[in-house]
Amino acid sequence: MALRASLPLCIALCGAAGSPPLLAQRAVTRPQAVEAALARGARAAFGRADVAAAAGALHGARLYPNPSLGATYTKDLPHYHVIADLPLDLPWIRAARIGTAASARDAVRYGVAFERAAIRFDMDTAYTRALAAAAGARLSRRNALAADSLRRMAQLRREVGDVSELDVHLAAVNAGQIENAAADDSVAAVEALLSVQLAMGLPGDDVSITLADSLAPPPPPASPDSGPAARALSLPVAAAAANLRSAERALALAHRSVLAAPSLQVGVERGDPTGPGGDLPTVGLSLPLPLFNWNGGEVAQAAAARDRAQANLDLVRREAEADLARARRALALALARLERDRLLLASADRVAAMSLQAYAEGAIALANVLEAQRNAREALARYIDDVAAANNAAAAVRLFTASEPS
Repeated sequence: MALRASLPLCIALCGAAGSPPLLAQRAVTRPQAVEAALARGARAAFGRADVAAAAGALHGARLYPNPSLGATYTKDLPHYHVIADLPLDLPWIRAARIGTAASARDAVRYGVAFERAAIRFDMDTAYTRALAAAAGARLSRRNALAADSLRRMAQLRREVGDVSELDVHLAAVNAGQIENAAADDSVAAVEALLSVQLAMGLPGDDVSITLADSLAPPPPPASPDSGPAARALSLPVAAAAANLRSAERALALAHRSVLAAPSLQVGVERGDPTGPGGDLPTVGLSLPLPLFNWNGGEVAQAAAARDRAQANLDLVRREAEADLARARRALALALARLERDRLLLASADRVAAMSLQAYAEGAIALANVLEAQRNAREALARYIDDVAAANNAAAAVRLFTASEPS
């Protein structure tokens, strides 16, 4: 059996995602795996809790303060006093407080959206690695079958006196080595599949899924200078900008809180036998006096937090631009490698086929056949690895260009 490492064969190897599914296994596509990771994963659950907490903080900031009710008795007339104290939520203080909570909520939403995008990226790359490992295992098994066929061919030629005992031993050693590599690749494929299961929130003690998608080269990337994605902020930058807005509004709230909010006091008095009968209304206004505390400590802390948020925004913006540029360069290099791999793969396939035919006709030695087959195997394995690397690079570009919160 000849070792054929042609490009159509490679696409066939990469197409089927695994062995035929058993009854206890179910086929899982890449989107289904991603959705399962988002629905069952602990990281996504933490994100949902953070969003709920931020929404609760915003709801609390919008609430008005509760009034207080006090009742007293004095020996002086009138004896009974009932007073309700209603804090006045001044509009400029209320607006700053709500704005701070709203910006903090936005920062959490953007941060959680990026975390969800990171979960998609991790699941996407894990799925790609599992596809590549399955394709590598199938390739190793085919190589083992081809090496065993070559060993039998050498034995037949030895029986007719065409080759020496050395060729038979060389073919046997080559077949044994390839069989060991096939066993290792099979174990690696199972481990990669179990990693996908764990990321999906499924048990990892036994294989319960098969991969339904194919391993194929990613489409060419769109132009980075066109479209709405080029003008939108990335999620980390948007989160840092929202943090800065929250810090600025917290500083404004600290400045406006130097004079605390007054409160309106309304009540009744009763129990004065010398005065008119019934309840006597009382009205008052309580004004806090900033004699000893001008809120300087809170203002200083808020100013420092604002400066830190500004520095963090500058840093995150530079890092996001660098990460995106690096991911785009990696994708461009990976696609260029795939083009070179296609040419190399076709040449290695022709050399392997020609050398095997020449050996069958007694024109070349077995060592030349083994070298040609080894080159063909390495070219096909490199192509599979480079297809996986290109898909992972495309996933990284999608991660760093994500701009909408979930």
